[in-house]
Amino acid sequence: MSSASDSDTTASSGSTGPAPISRYIVQSGDHLWGISGQAQVYGDSYQWPLLYKRNRDNIYDPDLIYPGQVLHIDREASEQQIQLAIDHAKTRGAWALGVIEKSDIEYLNKALD
Repeated sequence: MSSASDSDTTASSGSTGPAPISRYIVQSGDHLWGISGQAQVYGDSYQWPLLYKRNRDNIYDPDLIYPGQVLHIDREASEQQIQLAIDHAKTRGAWALGVIEKSDIEYLNKALD
């Protein structure tokens, strides 16, 4: 289940498929992997670190998000930033609730803002 209002769309009316959104309201059962994979977000679950990085002030642990949180979606990421996010997602390892993985901290501290 996704939650985005019509006022949050950023696509032109001539595009096909769901219009990209600029923010997403977390629903019960959501996780960054699933949100990132939605067509109106990134359409690629491996890009979830972009959501984490863009919302790092509101997300302590990327494995633990809460209903009602408003996530802003990075639409300005460069190809290099996207690839860095995908590489991190593919090499991160298993998740653990309440524990911030060292690799997540390293990812956030990368100079590519």
